[in-house]
Amino acid sequence: MIYVMSDIHGEYQKYLKMLELIQFSAQDTLFVLGDVVDRGKEPVSVLKDMMQRSNVFPIMGNHDFLAYYLLSKLSTEITAETVENISLSLEDIQGILEWIDDGGDTTVAQFQKISPEEREEILNYISEFSFYEAVDVGEKTFILVHAGLGNFRKDKKLSEYSPEELLLTREDPDKRFFDDENIYIVTGHTPTPLIHGKAEIYHSANNIYIDCGACFGSGRLACLCLDTMQEFYI
Repeated sequence: MIYVMSDIHGEYQKYLKMLELIQFSAQDTLFVLGDVVDRGKEPVSVLKDMMQRSNVFPIMGNHDFLAYYLLSKLSTEITAETVENISLSLEDIQGILEWIDDGGDTTVAQFQKISPEEREEILNYISEFSFYEAVDVGEKTFILVHAGLGNFRKDKKLSEYSPEELLLTREDPDKRFFDDENIYIVTGHTPTPLIHGKAEIYHSANNIYIDCGACFGSGRLACLCLDTMQEFYI
């Protein structure tokens, strides 16, 4: 079976419970549509588990992208030999402060507790996240992306979208993008309670929103099976 999950945001225990609920096995495939890190208490634990699974495929989210950029700057061990090579601009410092205020503090806290070798492995792993995937299941094609297709054009190839268009856009959830009824866009990023007031997957006009606010008090972690369209919640 092929599953999609999004916006785990460090909720490691919910993530493990979801894998148990769907009875995830080596014969299955899981796509995680970004925002693995920040906010929840154990973002690094989620990353370390994903890294060990060859059938889990991460897609970049805006929180992952920012964490990678800033952690790369912060992870250098400061010594007399390296301090001259470390340069943080005022923009970098402001970015770090804003990131920490938006949930990055939990990622920093766990990152500090692991060895330099593990830090490098995790940063290398995040750097290899794809920005989108297109998955065929029967006659259906699912475009998997964190936030959506910003500045959409019907003749625009997926490879032509910028990171900002894929990671930060908030499109009209009820807008139909493709004429082909067998093409679906599956996204996270925008919590579904903000769309229809429920912590449930939202379907409209071949758009499927699966971020159900796992890191928020009344939210849930959602998972969708693309083969059966069955929904799972923790």
